[in-house]
Amino acid sequence: MSAERSFGRRQNYLTTRAEYLGALTVAAVAFLWHIGEVRWGPAILLFAYIDLIGYIPGLIAYTFSEDGRIHRVFHVLYNVMHTWLSAGAVILLWAWLVRPEWALLAVPLHLFGDRGLLGNYAKPLDEPFEHFETSRQKAFRARGAEAHAA
Repeated sequence: MSAERSFGRRQNYLTTRAEYLGALTVAAVAFLWHIGEVRWGPAILLFAYIDLIGYIPGLIAYTFSEDGRIHRVFHVLYNVMHTWLSAGAVILLWAWLVRPEWALLAVPLHLFGDRGLLGNYAKPLDEPFEHFETSRQKAFRARGAEAHAA
């Protein structure tokens, strides 16, 4: 299921997003309640690592691809980094190796926000990585249309 193509019933998709918005609210309140105890370096790192590993590489590859097709590994990276299993593993390892701390709420804030606010879920392997077309991809499509017309 993705924001653009919510397979199943629309109501199920909306209900799931509402649940994530509720969880985002709880996590945000807890984060704000303890804002004075948050270490900002770890909080920013924990919020950003998900996209630095799972989204940015795929976005760069997609942006520079001529036809919008990129290697499937970018979809897999996105999907793995945006799961609760990998997030839970990171949280547990951080708490064990570093220490339990309020900065760890940055991880659920990221995932709850992705799903509740943005409607982002797993990226299907057979769909484009993004649902926008870059100028490079438009030019590639135009060249293809010209060649077809000739």
